[in-house]
Amino acid sequence: MKAIIKKAGNRILENLYRIPLLSNTADLAYQAAMTKHVDTLPILSNTDLSLVETLKAEGIIVTSLASLSITSTPQMLESAKSLMLDIPKSISKNKNEFIIHATSEQMMEHLEIFLWGLQQRLLNIIETYLGLPVAYHGSYFRRDIANQVQKKSRLWHLDKEDRKVLKIIIYLNEVNDDGGPFQYIPQSFSTKITRSLRYNYGYIQDKTMQQVISPLNWKSCTGPSGTVIIADTANIFHRGKIPIYSDRFTIFFDYTSRKPKHPFYCQSSLNRESLQIIAPKVSENQRRCIFWR
Repeated sequence: MKAIIKKAGNRILENLYRIPLLSNTADLAYQAAMTKHVDTLPILSNTDLSLVETLKAEGIIVTSLASLSITSTPQMLESAKSLMLDIPKSISKNKNEFIIHATSEQMMEHLEIFLWGLQQRLLNIIETYLGLPVAYHGSYFRRDIANQVQKKSRLWHLDKEDRKVLKIIIYLNEVNDDGGPFQYIPQSFSTKITRSLRYNYGYIQDKTMQQVISPLNWKSCTGPSGTVIIADTANIFHRGKIPIYSDRFTIFFDYTSRKPKHPFYCQSSLNRESLQIIAPKVSENQRRCIFWR
């Protein structure tokens, strides 16, 4: 019941934010904040600046943990491989579900995963792309079950927390086209899709999407274990394709600005008590990313 009430409340707030006076004021404040922050953006290496430019142009990058060379990757991977063994193989209670998430307790036992998403080099890249200080919403370890359920994130959508929502997705097993790859439609088609379907968030079935964009333009991100996808999921239509033959193991790291378009949709992967335990382990800047509200 609480979830239903919260969902209804969020919908009411979302509709209020669409009132022209409120939305225009919010947009002006957002632009002003970006202009003010431009002189304090981090200085990036040429390699990292190239990543940002690609993100701005295409809304997505497909790379690898080896190419990124984040210093804490070996510890994060060791922790992730250990956690993989503890994730149940089936969802016995609800046949309509398709994801098994690691619990908050499990994530706290494997803090290397959460802390990887707070590496300063990553935060610098993300801040430069967003143009504003970063809000880190945490990490999600998930097992996507090979079943025929096609709902929610397995349907086409845009994320609505902010004007830009950056997600880093790491494949922990090999993912081919039948393994449930992250799929997206190139950013250049976004305006056409939004206008043609009068899109106002929510999920889009294949039969509806293919009336606007040919399936030939639906791109699958395949690759071996260690493949990394960095995507602006507020600006490219995307979904997780149904895995057919085997389950998909991934870690998601979520980021927005600290001035999100819809702050009521933003939530941390860990509760405040857990974040307080983590706080002494990180820098002041990293603490501001997790205690951004």
